[in-house]
Amino acid sequence: MIQYSDDYWKEVRQVLNRVPDVAELFGKSILITGATGMICSAVVELLLELNKSHDARISVFLAGRNRERLQARFASFVEGKDYCFVEYDATKNSTIKVIPNYIIHGASPADPASFSKYPVETMFANLLGLKMLLDITQNNPGTRLIYISSSEVYGQKKEKRPFLESDYGFVDVLNPRACYPSSKRAAETMCAAYHEEYGVDFVVARPGHVYGPSITDTDSRASAQFTRKAKAREDIVMKSAGLQLRSYCYTLDCASAILTVLLKGGCGEAYNISNPQSVVTISELAECMAKAAGVNVVFEQATVQESKSYNLMDNSSLDSSKLEKLGWNGCYNLEKGIVSTIKYFSLV
Repeated sequence: MIQYSDDYWKEVRQVLNRVPDVAELFGKSILITGATGMICSAVVELLLELNKSHDARISVFLAGRNRERLQARFASFVEGKDYCFVEYDATKNSTIKVIPNYIIHGASPADPASFSKYPVETMFANLLGLKMLLDITQNNPGTRLIYISSSEVYGQKKEKRPFLESDYGFVDVLNPRACYPSSKRAAETMCAAYHEEYGVDFVVARPGHVYGPSITDTDSRASAQFTRKAKAREDIVMKSAGLQLRSYCYTLDCASAILTVLLKGGCGEAYNISNPQSVVTISELAECMAKAAGVNVVFEQATVQESKSYNLMDNSSLDSSKLEKLGWNGCYNLEKGIVSTIKYFSLV
């Protein structure tokens, strides 16, 4: 759980300076799904800070299944004053009566263990939940939707160069673990289909591997496990050689990139979210986090169940030049991001 402080909010204000034309959000209404998740909770923080420090008068609607969980995540804010709760379940048909200027759709399982345990629900969340929001966008000209996809849509390739937005590799569609990349791919196509048939205005963000202090106790991603160990000053456990190449991005940088794409991205376009200063292997991430915490990296054999949840890509590094052309650049290289992660993450 994230531990707020004056220093953290100072960093939030610094990150907001990296969003081009952020004042275009002032006075607008924004609906956010997946608001308690790692990425979108940081987006919410940026919006609420704009309201506090710039009197931006942004109407923030947070959509989710569990009101209590959302209240706990944003306990330092007041429901009804700082934000409004909207009941929403991405795996079921439901009705949302809000008519926003912008929709940020981030509701999706993001924990690899969940993909392995709940492949059907993972696919429903990425498809059924999106359709409902596309229908809102279709019925309200002037509304723009940003779909938060994933670097996993690219699949496997042999080359080691970072993926461009036009690169697509192999995904084994009969592997249940492909529930995540396959449904993300299909969701992007659904957005494109709604644009072609109904003129819906949408953009796609494709984050790489995001890390930061807002991880949860149940997050099974390698970076989350490393963070918990580092904060507890325990040795970091690797369950593979960690040779897979990844694009990492600190949560606040990812949030500022999403707002940049929302405001400046071309309709129907996809944008990689990656910090070029943080393209490393999993083992390099572990070593960097261990160094920051003053602990060691040790190795253990993964269980069969753990192995089933692993990302199928050996290389998921991303080329971020298209995003950078919109005027975005990150604040956090890997070392700085890890220091902030450990500083603001709380084990209780």
